[in-house]
Amino acid sequence: MIITRTPFRVSFVGGGSDLREFYARNGFGAVVSAAINKYMYLIIHPYFHDKIRLKYSKTEDVGHVDEIEHPIIRECLRKVKIDRGIEIASFADVPAGTGLGSSSAFTVGLLNALYAYRGKVVSKERLAAEACEIEIDVLGEPIGKQDQYAAACGNINHIAFNRDETVNVTPILMSEPAKRLLENRLCLYYIGGDRRSRDILGEQRKNTSGRLAVKNLKTLVALAGELRERLQAGEPDAIGDILHRGWLCKKELAAGISNGRIDELYTRALDSGARGGKLLGAGAAGFLLLYAQDHRSLKKALGQRVLPFRVDREGTKIIFYES
Repeated sequence: MIITRTPFRVSFVGGGSDLREFYARNGFGAVVSAAINKYMYLIIHPYFHDKIRLKYSKTEDVGHVDEIEHPIIRECLRKVKIDRGIEIASFADVPAGTGLGSSSAFTVGLLNALYAYRGKVVSKERLAAEACEIEIDVLGEPIGKQDQYAAACGNINHIAFNRDETVNVTPILMSEPAKRLLENRLCLYYIGGDRRSRDILGEQRKNTSGRLAVKNLKTLVALAGELRERLQAGEPDAIGDILHRGWLCKKELAAGISNGRIDELYTRALDSGARGGKLLGAGAAGFLLLYAQDHRSLKKALGQRVLPFRVDREGTKIIFYES
């Protein structure tokens, strides 16, 4: 039996610049994001029957990899060249579709588990690159590359996406007191809602060639660089203003990113002491990330379920291996 644990992530600034349609035309994209201590767990076990058994939100019991309905599991098995005799189950700390990069955490964690099942040790960079290949190139998802690298590498990183398809992951070095302050002043507020991420991301991808979108994405890339410098200089409070400026830019990238309810909650948060924030993920639903010195008044004013978090320092890892 093999169990992998792979972190979800919060993206601070730069989202959208990791789309190929942007970085291939404009030199590079960049984000600053953090892996967090909320996880996707993948369990692999040899299956007694010469078949494939899958347990996720539904159960599949098939004779060959080509019969699998779950697209990510099917393509990961093909990538690692396993076609039968295996059982796979998944569990997560937070539901899918909430803007924390769960699909990519699933892909990275599954690849990590499958390679271990084959007796191979694979680098985190390779896991991330192959997860991007499966999700973007094979399955045609209208997503970028940031989630896969955040899930694979862990920690707080500045991630640059280059025109030649290479990716540079640079850890942001902070003292432990500064990192603790950042963790204590950031909190996730669950706003629920119904999210059509594929539609929103598809529109955003189509809009990347427009003049306003290019301007806003370049601003987000610059903000990612500014945030990296400010955090490394021991100025964690800078994230509030940068989150706010980034959110104003992001809202202009596609029509469905925000709505009246989200705008009202965000305004209420600012009036109640938040220094800045953003909606995570594609938009319209999920978690609102807010930065404040004291979240007690925010919790009362917003009345939403909260999810405190810490930074994950390890990225995807095998937490149990028994041959």
